[in-house]
Amino acid sequence: MIVQQYYLDCLSHASYLVADETTGQAVIVDPRRDIDDYLADARAAGVSIVGVINTHVHADFVAGNLELAAATGAWIGFGERAVIDHRIRPLAHGEHLRLGEVDLEIISTPGHTWESISIVIREHADSDPDAVCTGDAMFVGDVGRPDLASAAPNETETLARAQFSSIHRLLALPDDTRVLPAHGAGSSCGKNLSAELSSTIGEQRRTNYAAQPMSEAEFVALITDGQPPAPAYFAVDARLNRQVRALYDSSALLSELTAAQLRAVLEDGTTCVIDTRGPDEFAEAHLSGSVNIGLDGRFAETAGMLVPHDVPVVVLTVGGRGREAVTRLGRIGIDRVVGHHDLSTGIDEALRPLTRTASRLHADELRSRPNLVVLDVRNPGERESGAIDGSVHIPLPQLAARHDELHSGADVVVYCAGGWRSSVAASFLRASGHDRVRDLEGGFSEWLATAVATAGR
Repeated sequence: MIVQQYYLDCLSHASYLVADETTGQAVIVDPRRDIDDYLADARAAGVSIVGVINTHVHADFVAGNLELAAATGAWIGFGERAVIDHRIRPLAHGEHLRLGEVDLEIISTPGHTWESISIVIREHADSDPDAVCTGDAMFVGDVGRPDLASAAPNETETLARAQFSSIHRLLALPDDTRVLPAHGAGSSCGKNLSAELSSTIGEQRRTNYAAQPMSEAEFVALITDGQPPAPAYFAVDARLNRQVRALYDSSALLSELTAAQLRAVLEDGTTCVIDTRGPDEFAEAHLSGSVNIGLDGRFAETAGMLVPHDVPVVVLTVGGRGREAVTRLGRIGIDRVVGHHDLSTGIDEALRPLTRTASRLHADELRSRPNLVVLDVRNPGERESGAIDGSVHIPLPQLAARHDELHSGADVVVYCAGGWRSSVAASFLRASGHDRVRDLEGGFSEWLATAVATAGR
């Protein structure tokens, strides 16, 4: 038996290849949209992909089931409660799928969504479970949030009650059953996910806060409180994952724009320009109107918070990373990338009239200027552990919808935990017409460190 995990740090997303080496049959669970790795590994292992299973309708990425089906002829499986616009194989609770000796048992685990399923993997049909692909029902250290699929608060509570039953259904598996979730730390699909990429049922029984003995009412209160704001693109991707949509093509030609072409794009004003460099490089010199979303961070998820799916996009990169940027955007369904431009040798002379700098304040400078509007773009859970006195709170996932709450002429200083998200937010605000915006270098961490240093003098 082969059970192989594929993990994307940028999206905290895990997918799996499960295969029977004897018969050469394989399924892919919760695939991403760029499928080349699955196809290459299946070829190398001498197995054929016969099926694709999504544990639920995903919201945080565009799943690759259509791409895999087109490439291999595989069937596409969803939980039987899924409402999908294309042909699927409905998978019912208790159903067994045989890849040969390897047995996959479907367990209905609603709660994160109504159609959610988990997949119990056995090397032989009559053996104890080896592993369970839990999707977003159970994570390492957490469980799936129940509010993403709900249309009303009372439905969130109903889903949470369903999640309570689902967790106990999973906890009935043997303690040494490996837990293989669809997401890890940093995902917005929960609030307390571990950085560990797998675990066991026994370990989750001991350590997962949501798997401890408690009443259903206590469980509902626990998992409905303190969830991070959902990025705006989640609703878009959930819709795409129900539809027949355009297939992702990893071999599509990526247009490299000259400086003159890029200048024309900027002057047209209808294209979103994403500068993928780090915050310090961006602050030193960047193109007016560009949004700083560094590739060395949660690039795709953050772009999905701020970049509408229906606008054309240009990416600015260094080190020949244009293809990487386009692939990562494609994973969340941002497909309208009209070109890229490499800034490895600096900003071209033809673009100099459109070049700007950005001011990054140090903590001591901020303390000396008490009349500034201080904007905290961290998540609510982060703010609970401390905040700059008097700061306004708009979490980054909500900034695109709420930035008008800030007066366009106000002197604003943005901060986050360490300085990456604040550069994103400050650049977005400037691109949205807020001219007097800076960000706090080093973020709240530096603010606290300088406070301690000041107190010790």
